[in-house]
Amino acid sequence: MSAIERIKLAIMADPQNASYTELGIKPLFAAPKTARINIIGQAPGLKTQEAGIYWKDKSGERLREWLGVNEELFYHSGLFAVMPMDFYFPGHGKSGDLPPRKGFAEKWHPQLLKECPNIELTLLIGQYAQAYYLQEKISGKVTDRVHHFKDYLPVYFPLVHPSPRNQIWMKKNPWFEDTVVPELQALVQKIIQK
Repeated sequence: MSAIERIKLAIMADPQNASYTELGIKPLFAAPKTARINIIGQAPGLKTQEAGIYWKDKSGERLREWLGVNEELFYHSGLFAVMPMDFYFPGHGKSGDLPPRKGFAEKWHPQLLKECPNIELTLLIGQYAQAYYLQEKISGKVTDRVHHFKDYLPVYFPLVHPSPRNQIWMKKNPWFEDTVVPELQALVQKIIQK
């Protein structure tokens, strides 16, 4: 049994995840040894959890556009790791999905990252991933971080969430698609073509 499979079974056996495991729901993540780019987002949406495939929704389509990669490369090349802040859908809140559960990333990310020695770039999607990995406050900083993404390179690349719900943000911040996305695509190509 591989180390990743052992970690997956440990996640499923964790009492914190019992309600998911009892329903036959498996944690959504990917940690291939060959991964060069790690994608850390919030948590799977309900649609992706039901499909059993991470980023298999409209947000995932937009994310792949931003990265400049197709589904085949994203899911089957072994170049992308996906480690959200919570590997399970946390439920619905008043204005969208609930935040990822506290303590989840702290428990499981270090174990998975040990199995991915070739990570060159980590994309931090949204406030929870950014606050945790950049050790900054959650509120009010996503736009600033994304706008000043170069300050976090070469290790991290902060991004806004690619959700269709962020259309207003996209319209208010046209610089994102004009300057940030092309630079992200160029960096992704440089890394995956090595």
